Amino acid sequence: MRLSIGPKTLKCRRGGGYTDCLKKISGFTLVELLVVIAIIGMLVGLLLPAVQQAREAARQMQCNNHLRQQGLAALNLETSHQIFPSGGWYPQWVGDPDLGFRGNQPGSWCYSLLPYLEQQALWSLGQNGVEEIDDVQKEQAAIRAGVVVSLFYCPSRRPALVYPFNGSTSPVNMSAITHCCKTDYAANSADGYDGVGFSVKTVAVGKSTVVNGGKTGIVSGKSEVSIAEVQDGTSNTYLFGEKFVDPQYYTSPKKDGNDDTVAWVGVNDDVLRYTLYDEARMYCPYQDRVGLETAKAFGSAHAGAWGVVMCDGSVHRVSYSIDARVHSYLGKKADREPVQLPE
Repeated sequence: MRLSIGPKTLKCRRGGGYTDCLKKISGFTLVELLVVIAIIGMLVGLLLPAVQQAREAARQMQCNNHLRQQGLAALNLETSHQIFPSGGWYPQWVGDPDLGFRGNQPGSWCYSLLPYLEQQALWSLGQNGVEEIDDVQKEQAAIRAGVVVSLFYCPSRRPALVYPFNGSTSPVNMSAITHCCKTDYAANSADGYDGVGFSVKTVAVGKSTVVNGGKTGIVSGKSEVSIAEVQDGTSNTYLFGEKFVDPQYYTSPKKDGNDDTVAWVGVNDDVLRYTLYDEARMYCPYQDRVGLETAKAFGSAHAGAWGVVMCDGSVHRVSYSIDARVHSYLGKKADREPVQLPE
């Protein structure tokens, strides 16, 4: 028998004719195909965590950059006005461009930083040259509340979007809103802050002296803290840091929670956090997790460490396992305790 090889099959010559032998020269068996698929699946399974880690590292770098820009803006403000940004008055007030940058500014430190973050136009909305509040100013404040500033959002926590406003009361110098810009960062109030709770309808009546006495942190109600007052050293004192938020409230904030209102509002847990030493450690920094009740703590969505910018503008990642006393000392500007940021 003589074999003759055709393009795709072997042909056998038998009895003066040719018949196909039905044997292909090349191809995969089902077993071989399943083995290849299994190997590819294993490789993808090994590669996916590395890709996720790379993406998280990129998001963490972006978050650090946000803190760095906030820190530089605060230092530029301090150079111009000889104080770090004030903490504002109370949740009943948002920023007012007619009241400058010192203790009589009712808005948050986030609001006061806007001109130093290339957001002068946003800061100036509603400016009318007088201290009394009119309807136009309220409407412009509501427009400002709906403008997203991505520098105040951590990319690992949530997209830079507007989220529901769920505060118990609407600020008196802003028209009613349903959604607003948030902040994933808070200023250091160390052992606590005062909310200067004015309920009056005009700013002029709400004026009072600066509330600085006895405040151990950098930002609090009506604060006017200069860089000279940071006697423990600017490299050893927190300025701003990431704040703890329960993940179940990222996009739908809890009413009267620690992330329920707009970023431009005065003194409250949305924009200020504690480092107070407590035996229960509830003021230590925590990674975001469902069900944890700690409204006033720093923290973040990142694994292992949260981000903080110091009063000298340097940015660091600080472990969640930092000693509670060390964390407390790093929040105070002049406690004279010999402590440094852990490596």
